[in-house]
Amino acid sequence: MAGKPKFIFVTGGVLSSLGKGLASAAIGALLESRGLTITLLKLDPYINVDPGTMNPFQHGEVYVTDDGTETDLDLGHYERFVNVRLGADHNFTTGKIYDSVIQKERRGDYLGGTVQVIPHITDEIKQNILQTAQGVDVVIVEIGGTIGDIESLPFLEAIRQFRFDVGEENVLYVLLTFVPYIPTAGEVKTKPTQHSVKELRSIGIQPDIILCRTDRFLSKEIKAKIALFCNVSHDAVITAKDVDCIYEVPLVYNQEKLDDKILEYLNIWTGSPRLEMWHHLMKQINNLKHQVRIAVVGKYTDLTESYKSLNEALFHAGVYNDAKVELHFIDSSTLTKENVAEALLGADGILVPGGFGARGVEGKILAIQYARENKVPYFGICLGMQLAVVEFARNVAGFKTAHSSEFDENTEFPVIYLMREWFDEKTQSVQKRDVNSDKGATMRLGAYPCHLPLKESYAYKAYQAEKISERHRHRYEFNNEFMKALEEKGFVFSGLSPKGDLVEIIELKDHPWFLGCQFHPEFKSRPMTSHPLFREFIKASLENRVQKDS
Repeated sequence: MAGKPKFIFVTGGVLSSLGKGLASAAIGALLESRGLTITLLKLDPYINVDPGTMNPFQHGEVYVTDDGTETDLDLGHYERFVNVRLGADHNFTTGKIYDSVIQKERRGDYLGGTVQVIPHITDEIKQNILQTAQGVDVVIVEIGGTIGDIESLPFLEAIRQFRFDVGEENVLYVLLTFVPYIPTAGEVKTKPTQHSVKELRSIGIQPDIILCRTDRFLSKEIKAKIALFCNVSHDAVITAKDVDCIYEVPLVYNQEKLDDKILEYLNIWTGSPRLEMWHHLMKQINNLKHQVRIAVVGKYTDLTESYKSLNEALFHAGVYNDAKVELHFIDSSTLTKENVAEALLGADGILVPGGFGARGVEGKILAIQYARENKVPYFGICLGMQLAVVEFARNVAGFKTAHSSEFDENTEFPVIYLMREWFDEKTQSVQKRDVNSDKGATMRLGAYPCHLPLKESYAYKAYQAEKISERHRHRYEFNNEFMKALEEKGFVFSGLSPKGDLVEIIELKDHPWFLGCQFHPEFKSRPMTSHPLFREFIKASLENRVQKDS
């Protein structure tokens, strides 16, 4: 499509957690299926500069892009639904916007003028939206929060102005709202939607399309009522029906002709949508033949949003292996020597994910020991890899008090430690850090290259490549001083940085499948292309289940 880029702004009303991120991703998938080039942007109203230091209990997982940006988890939805690579220019927070404006003020960029929300903050927001539009047909912008939140007002004012800046024909406003069904009344209620639209209109934005999140398809009568009171056309009221699987959302939207309505409003001509892959995916999902049980041993088990990308990667791997993956979350802080065997007895595979902080570390080590000794397929990610090193060093290599210096600064055997100096393959420079460095500065963030020198390793068999690239988010590294001692006892270092100074993947000999990686492979898994390591882990877990049942 030639010409100016188009902009779709997605807002949410009534309550939070309606799924604006999924709605934005699904819209992107539909437009992409019609041959349009799209990108997505998340504007978050919280004052944190980024979610990197936020508690996963409050905000869910921190998603990491190739360029090392710590972002909102919705960017994970975007990348799983759409063939785009996102980065620093695709997630802006109130904190990030204000930080940029304040820096400009300090430099004198505003020539001594009074710096205000309008126009300085709103102009900064609009400029950030515009810079993502280079070379694409459509930019989909999700506004975090709920209509009526005071924090969101500068973003809403900015997108209100946007229609006048770029032309009415180039901007579309989509409101995701909630239409509850009241069992005692036996009917759905439209009043919350009416109030949300009224709130949005009070700040100057008239939604063009209303996505109605509900548990049933809305009747023509209900749609007509919403259209009448909310000042939109009947076919602009779309049922965003609850689904059993999030990957069905684009198909539901297409069934409701949402993509047709978007193209009509934005005056875009395309061919028919090509949704064969999505239909095929749903057919696979609805006809899985096998079942496998995975124990996820972590510390954020009460909020599965903390492991959103991990859960999806396991689901993708299950679909690839024609298996429904049953996840059993275990709080590692509850595990002891006395109960670990009972807690993990039914697991076909055991996974220890990444995390920060000392709570539950010893429980994770007990789970890893159980997996090693009982030949249960094991997958350790980031901290899960590091603790596999600690467990092996203690219980096999004879370093009884081995630990990570993250949790014991005075350990006699720091098999995991804060590397003070190393060659950074991304920046092609020597990096230095210590315990007093800023939290972000001490981390290895984003995509880094890795070499797989051992063709008989599980890693090489999974990737079928000697060179790979994966995304990192961690602070501590394997201590190479212990490499030889661990190798002599059967430890395998199957993935290394190009110069060989950083350990990326470890494995065990004489085990059905035992692998730990320093990076976060879950960030690169997609529904149509399961990540190689997750794929092989689920395959090994399925084989383990078959052996137990036979």
